[in-house]
Amino acid sequence: MTLVLASASPARLATLRSAGLDPTVVVSGVDESQLDGLPPAELALQLAELKSAAVAARDDLPTDALVLGCDSVLELDGAALGKPADPAEAVDRWRAMRGRSGVLLTGHCLTDTASGQVAAATAATTVHFADVSDEEITAYVATGEPLLVAGAFTVDGLGGAFVTGIEGDHHNVVGVSLPLLRELVAELGHSWTALWAGSGRP
Repeated sequence: MTLVLASASPARLATLRSAGLDPTVVVSGVDESQLDGLPPAELALQLAELKSAAVAARDDLPTDALVLGCDSVLELDGAALGKPADPAEAVDRWRAMRGRSGVLLTGHCLTDTASGQVAAATAATTVHFADVSDEEITAYVATGEPLLVAGAFTVDGLGGAFVTGIEGDHHNVVGVSLPLLRELVAELGHSWTALWAGSGRP
C-alpha cells in the first residue's frame, strides 16, 4: 500500500514520518471557504472528506493507494477557528483564547483507491492556553507562525510555551491523530504495521 497525504502541512508530514510512515504528498487544492457556516466538527470532517476525494479521483495515483485527507479547526465559544486571515485577527484570537480552553478538532478521511471504500472520523483534543500577556501575543504573531495554522497556535513550535495542558491525543493537535488513523486503516482491512516504511510486508 502507498499512503498519500492530501495536505501541504509540514507538521502532518513530519508526524507521519516520525511514526514510521513515508507518505507521498499530493496537495488537494480544495477551496476551504466553500463549506463556511457548518458546525466545527462537521466542518473539519467534510473538508477532510473533500480533500481525500479530490486527490483519490486523480488518475496518476497508484492503484493501491490509501489517500488521507485531514482538516483542523479550533472550537472556541461554538465557533470554528481556522487559520487567521491576517495578524490583526491572530492577535484578537489570542486575546480571546488566553487563560481559557478550546477543542482542537481534526477531521480524517481515508480513501482506498483499490476498493473505493472510505473511512472517516473526527478526533477531538482539549487544549488549555496560558494567560499570556499582550506583549507575548504581539511578539508571537510577529513571528508569522500563528498565521500558518488552525487556531493560530502550535504545540510543536514557538506556541508550545503558551499551551499549559492537553487532554487527548497530542498528535491530533499537530494535525493528524495517529491512533485514529490506525483505526481507519484497520476499518479498511489493512495493517498499520504494514505501512511502516521498509517493513517489506505486502
